[in-house]
Amino acid sequence: MARLVVVANRLPVSVIKRKDGLRVSSSPGGLASGLSACFRPESDRWVGWPGIAAERLSMAERESLEGRLRRRGHCPVFLSQEEVERYYLGFSNRTLWPLAHYFPQYAVYDRSLWEAYRRVNQRFAETVVEVVEPGDTIWVHDYQLMLLPGMLRQRLGTDATIGFFLHIPFPSFEVFRTLPWRREMVEGLMGADLVGFHTYDDALHFLESVRRLTGASDNVGRITWEGRVVTVDAFPMGIDVDRYAGASQLPEVEEQLRRVRQQLGATRVVLSVDRLDYSKGIPQRLEAFELFLERHPQYRERVTMVMVAVPSRTEVPAYQALKREVDERISRINGRYGTLGWMPIRYLYRSLPFAALAALYHVADVALVTPLRDGMNLVCKEFVASKRDGRGVLILSEMAGAAKQLPEALLVNPHNVEQMAAALDEALSMSEDDQRARNRLMQQRLRQYDVDWWATTFLRRLEEARGVQRALAQKRLTEADRRAMVQAYRAAQCRLILLDYDGTLVPFAGRPDYAWPDPELLELLQALCDQPRNRVAFVSGRDRHTLTRWLGHLGAAMAAEHGVWLRSPGGEWELVEELADPQWKRVIRPVLEQFAAQTPGAFVEEKDFSLVWHYRQVDPALASVRLGELKSALMQLTARLDVGVLDGDRAVEVKDAAINKGRVTSRWLEGGRYDFILAAGDDTTDEDMFAALPAEAYTIKVRFGPTRARYYVDDSRALRDLLAEMARPG
Repeated sequence: MARLVVVANRLPVSVIKRKDGLRVSSSPGGLASGLSACFRPESDRWVGWPGIAAERLSMAERESLEGRLRRRGHCPVFLSQEEVERYYLGFSNRTLWPLAHYFPQYAVYDRSLWEAYRRVNQRFAETVVEVVEPGDTIWVHDYQLMLLPGMLRQRLGTDATIGFFLHIPFPSFEVFRTLPWRREMVEGLMGADLVGFHTYDDALHFLESVRRLTGASDNVGRITWEGRVVTVDAFPMGIDVDRYAGASQLPEVEEQLRRVRQQLGATRVVLSVDRLDYSKGIPQRLEAFELFLERHPQYRERVTMVMVAVPSRTEVPAYQALKREVDERISRINGRYGTLGWMPIRYLYRSLPFAALAALYHVADVALVTPLRDGMNLVCKEFVASKRDGRGVLILSEMAGAAKQLPEALLVNPHNVEQMAAALDEALSMSEDDQRARNRLMQQRLRQYDVDWWATTFLRRLEEARGVQRALAQKRLTEADRRAMVQAYRAAQCRLILLDYDGTLVPFAGRPDYAWPDPELLELLQALCDQPRNRVAFVSGRDRHTLTRWLGHLGAAMAAEHGVWLRSPGGEWELVEELADPQWKRVIRPVLEQFAAQTPGAFVEEKDFSLVWHYRQVDPALASVRLGELKSALMQLTARLDVGVLDGDRAVEVKDAAINKGRVTSRWLEGGRYDFILAAGDDTTDEDMFAALPAEAYTIKVRFGPTRARYYVDDSRALRDLLAEMARPG
């Protein structure tokens, strides 16, 4: 079986230096637990920082530690204290983290931090390259390593299988665009075959950033990029449901339960568990609890909030300020409402072992999980899974990724303090039947989409993405294919050459009338047309007048407007068949013109039997919005008209439904017996031409992407080079 190479900021171990030597202990976090179903220590590899600064180790200690770790399947990346501070505490957590969680006011844009981030990503890349073997699957994790997929792609080439998963939110473009190195980050992620997120919102935000920053567009979550297809999808991370569902029966948890009940007495429990982070909405949560006690005095001395706040990034000023604010709010609430026998808030500023946390989950009547923004949030899932008897209410922020999977929770806006206070009252007064009904549905969903599902589904989807890559890569025109094609061309006695124009023979221009043929192209086409064994035909969506002006002197056959008009060499233009008077234009044209007027850079081109809405010069984000609106409007209008809507390259064309390039191609095939056929095109309008040709024809798509053609080449220059080789005497 192929090996899995996991790459994350940290190894799933902690290394502590003591007087008697180095101590290595497992530190199973969420990622280690998530990968337990698919990571095999005896064969797979995990690349990451071991958690100790490199300068604290002597050379002998470093070599010894590396040997011990590699026996576990762990490959350490040793970082200095300065690198940790600038790459991890700096750029990762003072720049990317606040941006991803919609706190741009906390983001620090320091070029030296960016350079450290880039250098450490390169260090990780070097270690992965040393470790990886042909056929391995590389799975990169999280925001600390967003440049790594691109770096690995540069070093390992297109054959490497690379996946990336982001465990935090990906922000909207309006926030992400403030990052000075935004394009580098996006291009780094595009080195992966599969880019995964917790939610579809995050995936859509990423796709929008790709469109806005690179101009690349997606087709159902697939982006054509540098000769590859990058797949983007959502994979909500789950938990080990059985571990939490069965925890209350463990002896150590039963002991913790006894202690908790003894300390809290008969009061009902509202539980809050979080890292002390500004993204978690802890001050707003405390304000909501204070408002709840103010408005519902009947709950005083009957309800206790247990707040567990795990210390986090204590050296960062924003976190220090947050801790002071939280401490002050808790002191004020306890001072205002507390009595000799009751404290409204029990505050634990520390990390709890599993047994203590599981006991709190089991005891709690309500879990108050209200982050201002969270990629997923597993605390809410752990709480629901722990409720074996079905009693307990989850109040969940609609800004958490988990809200998409747990709609039966009481969903709240974490900025709306009054709504959260009302939700506490609703939760504490909810009937047990209602609680059980809600939890039963959520627990079923948690079992279906557990942590094993998350890992195995991502890896299966990654293999599917690689399958798409391999299938398309097999169509690349190799040097051997090229030689065979030229040889077949030279040996043939009767040749048919069918060529699209825009995007095929010339690159696209900002406006259609700017894409005139250059002298080199005209000379090449004339050489092809002059060879007596050739029948050359231009099959274009262009109007007949433009084709006549640009290419009419070459002595080739021509089809205009995708085959409406046909002209034999030296002849006159004729309609291929009688078409109805395009009265539909009177209905469609005003709609296209209205959308063009609302979209700077868009314009409408009119042909005899079609209308085209061009948006090549439109801002990509605006284009994606307008395109959806336009297609929706056209779908309603064309339902009662005998017309079709074609997606071109940065263009939408409305034309008679009976028209396509395949029909005129079939007509030309009937006109002769050819022992060599070559057809080249670049977009969806050319797929009908490819489909109409026999299997032995040499069909070529210009630019990488899904196609019926046998081969693809990178661009119009590559196709012209091939045609030039054919045109040379030989």
